[in-house]
Amino acid sequence: MSPDLGAEVTRLREQVATLHGELVRYNLVAWTAGNVSARVPGADLMVIKPSGVSYDDLRPDNMIVCDLDGAVVEGDLSPSSDTAAHAYVYRAMPEVGGVVHTHSSYATAWAACGESIPCHLTAQADEFGGEIPVGPFALIGGDDIGKGIVATLSGHRSPAVLMRNHGVFTIGKDARAAVKAAVMCEDVARTAHLARTLGRPVPMAREDIDSLYDRYQNVYGQPGVSSATP
Repeated sequence: MSPDLGAEVTRLREQVATLHGELVRYNLVAWTAGNVSARVPGADLMVIKPSGVSYDDLRPDNMIVCDLDGAVVEGDLSPSSDTAAHAYVYRAMPEVGGVVHTHSSYATAWAACGESIPCHLTAQADEFGGEIPVGPFALIGGDDIGKGIVATLSGHRSPAVLMRNHGVFTIGKDARAAVKAAVMCEDVARTAHLARTLGRPVPMAREDIDSLYDRYQNVYGQPGVSSATP
């Protein structure tokens, strides 16, 4: 591994370890469930958390470096059980730099019902550009989950998919953007649930959704600063 590549892997180990703390902070995970990964730019590698390790014990030095077939390249522990799914997404979607998986309560409740989240909120239009779709059921361990993610999100503006009977997967241009999408997905899912308990949520016009999405993605915030950056 070249010095420059080694430095980038070190940076991503630190970032991925830190971003797992955001999943805890926003109450998106329980016990050791959930994971964040990051693609290593310029190499067919990714960084992901080890399997079954407490969030309190996650550190940069115990993050796992894998190739894009899911084989361990660096690390003494077994990688996340979702490694094959993450690896498939990176192979199939070269524009994706980060992948996140959670079982956050409200979004996963929609996944349990096998139902997408309709776009009734400006915040959802901003971040997701429409509905948050539901993907197919697939068993954990192989790359079938990754295939379902890619099939559902390819050509879709949403960076989040509700995998049926399982949970949430999000993608982003980098790991931080994917974490932000996971946070926003749970927020939207909770509000959509509350709206349904009150009555019938009011539909939004397609042209309004498109306008809001364009503004948020291209105008909102400070020039040169990603909306995923805190």
